[in-house]
Amino acid sequence: MKRILALVFTCLFPVVASAADAIMAEDGPYIRPAGETDLSEFLWIKRPVIVFADTPADPRYQQQIQLLTERADEMIRRDVVVITDTDPAAKSPLRQKMRPRGFQLILMDKGGTIELRKPVPWDVRALSRSIDKMPLRQREIRESKGLE
Repeated sequence: MKRILALVFTCLFPVVASAADAIMAEDGPYIRPAGETDLSEFLWIKRPVIVFADTPADPRYQQQIQLLTERADEMIRRDVVVITDTDPAAKSPLRQKMRPRGFQLILMDKGGTIELRKPVPWDVRALSRSIDKMPLRQREIRESKGLE
């Protein structure tokens, strides 16, 4: 059974990874590796969603990336950029700052404040609702409707 499960995840991961590579926002890739990313470049521009795992084969990581890629347009509309870190041995600055244990999903606002941490995958609908409750996002919604 373990071998079958490992085979299924081995086959599934390249599909998820290639889907993640294909999604581009206006200003670059929607999903970026932590090693090539500095959070300061997103300050007041993007809302980082950081996905940590101890390995890219982690089923929770794969599920989270799949959820984020399936409805990427909703996240891009909310100025989200997804940052992934699946190598604890690399000790990226992001991993040292956030100190995740195993799988962890972190949502940050545009000001760089951590808004939520989850030890399990979250669907885009729940993430969207959390983002839409943020004060800056509320202002963006009002401005897009011409109310401000």
